[in-house]
Amino acid sequence: QVQLVESGGGLVQPGGSLRLSCAAFGFTFSDAWMYWVRQAPGQGLEWVSTVSASGNSTTYKNSVKGRFAISRDNAKEMVYLQMNNLKSDDTAVYYCAKNRDGLVRGQGTQVTVSS
Repeated sequence: QVQLVESGGGLVQPGGSLRLSCAAFGFTFSDAWMYWVRQAPGQGLEWVSTVSASGNSTTYKNSVKGRFAISRDNAKEMVYLQMNNLKSDDTAVYYCAKNRDGLVRGQGTQVTVSS
């Protein structure tokens, strides 16, 4: 049974940083491309970032390029999202997902960017 468990969210001031973590269970993690998606208040799910199975290829939503960095540790079956220079528009529930549309995702972790 696939299980994804996110952690690391919180309240941060604009310009601050957070590192999100996601522990994966129940599937062959090292074969899976992994994703971070987010849902802002009153909005739908939106894709944020992708990392290939090997970790060698990453892609980002334009608005987070240069500020966010996705990575993974296949030995630990973990995915990470380092978020720097956070903006109020980054406020959302962040989900680790097995697919880009977020159909298979964890319970999410809240990120709130506010002064």
